[in-house]
Amino acid sequence: MQTQFLGRVEYLPTYEAMQAYTDKRNLQNNDEIDTHPAYSLPSTLWICEHNPVFTQGLAGKNEHILNAGDIPIIQTNRGGQVTYHGPGQVVAYPLIDLKAAGFFVKGYVYRLEEAIIRTLAHFGVTGHRVAGAPGIYVRLDDPFSHAMLPQRPQKSNLGQTTIDFTGLGKIAALGIKVSRHCAYHGVALNVAMDLEPFSRINPCGYFGLQTVDLAMLGVSASWDDVAKVLANKLSAYLAPI
Repeated sequence: MQTQFLGRVEYLPTYEAMQAYTDKRNLQNNDEIDTHPAYSLPSTLWICEHNPVFTQGLAGKNEHILNAGDIPIIQTNRGGQVTYHGPGQVVAYPLIDLKAAGFFVKGYVYRLEEAIIRTLAHFGVTGHRVAGAPGIYVRLDDPFSHAMLPQRPQKSNLGQTTIDFTGLGKIAALGIKVSRHCAYHGVALNVAMDLEPFSRINPCGYFGLQTVDLAMLGVSASWDDVAKVLANKLSAYLAPI
């Protein structure tokens, strides 16, 4: 997988570029343009940072935006509800043909989350999955503990509708779009950012969910260092089967 570090970029043109890339790949997959390998679009990974913006997913409800203030709101076609992007957050957009890579959507999401968990482990933090709530979470009382969460995905909580975030903070969000087997959008990992804008929304549609970053957990790591580790983990976990 090719990796491109885009630096700090505006959200809307990046979103439009992801759509254009995926549309062109879909045309190739449908044999509507030359499919010779020299012209085919490879799977690629964009790593970037955004200026302050709220993005709303397809399932987004306006009542989850409490007070946007001067921060723009952009409607998107990814899954999920509202989230915030801003400086100090590593955003990763894998543009990948799931069929060619051998992934089903559920397995793809698992691999995205696993790459985040492994990235956090690199910096000494234990990331957790929570049943029914995509993304990665940490224990607020001890983010370095390896003890399993009672809220972890397991047979007993399959199909649950009420999600318990007691004692947890969300450190990474996930939202994707799949078009004719081609995925885009991706994940956002909080490194060292102004967390105040998260108080203006119900993050990912959950009232009272606390959002944290590595700096708040006492981890001193630069954006560049975290971006490089996350890029390496994503490249490894998204390698074709």
